[in-house]
Amino acid sequence: MSSRRQPPPPLPKIPKGIFPLLVIVIIAIIFLSKSTVTIKGGNRGVLYKTFGEGIVTDQPALDEGFHIIAPWNKVDVYNVRQQNMFIEDMEVLSSNGLEIKLDVSVLYMPKIDELGLLHKTKGRDYDQVVIIPEIRSAARSVVGRYTPEQLYSSKRDAIQREIFEEIKVKAAKQHVQINDVLVRDVTLPPSIKGAIERKLKQEQESLEYEFRLIKASKEAEKQRIEAQGKADANRILSASLTDKILRDKGIEATLKLSESNNAKVVIVGGKDGMPLILGNN
Repeated sequence: MSSRRQPPPPLPKIPKGIFPLLVIVIIAIIFLSKSTVTIKGGNRGVLYKTFGEGIVTDQPALDEGFHIIAPWNKVDVYNVRQQNMFIEDMEVLSSNGLEIKLDVSVLYMPKIDELGLLHKTKGRDYDQVVIIPEIRSAARSVVGRYTPEQLYSSKRDAIQREIFEEIKVKAAKQHVQINDVLVRDVTLPPSIKGAIERKLKQEQESLEYEFRLIKASKEAEKQRIEAQGKADANRILSASLTDKILRDKGIEATLKLSESNNAKVVIVGGKDGMPLILGNN
């Protein structure tokens, strides 16, 4: 007898109405994923309306947290914390045409209330479009007012402040807020730097020499005044010591000595009328 294979059991029938339901669920999932956005801390979102006016500029940027938007719209997220850009070896010219190199740090952030305009006019790379060109322009403008000697020594704080004030105004018109500018280093040509250092050293030595001269002059004047005072005191004392005063002082001293217990002999009528005292010694 030949054995026959048993046919596999029939698959369960799927209800006809399940396919439309699955399609609806998938569409709903896609719809929800496209309709929600979560903005993390320190960020803001700029809304783009596909079937509207495009980038929204007349409304505040989307704040931190969860948001529901139309699935056909888009949100661009911006970091609105303070950021630091370091620009190294920026070449500028001094007032006499010498090449100077600056290392500059810029502290900046986008203006939150103008974030839509920033996104529309400058884009996400606004730091490259706004910060770098403006800091270079301001540095050239400011440094061109000073000599290398001023840049090397006393004017660095003034230069830093002037660059900050200039770039702050220009960047504000482009929807960017500048918080500070720091000039970290000023590099001069080696020959100019050496000449300035020698000049500063000579000036320092000259000031030190002048200080020593002034100190010696004041010391001599002090000694002269003290000597003059002593001379005046002696002159006044000599003028006041008459013979009568000396005799009175001598008699007064004699009387005090006579009161002591030591044996002595007092002879009145000595030289110049002064008493003589003869003691044990």
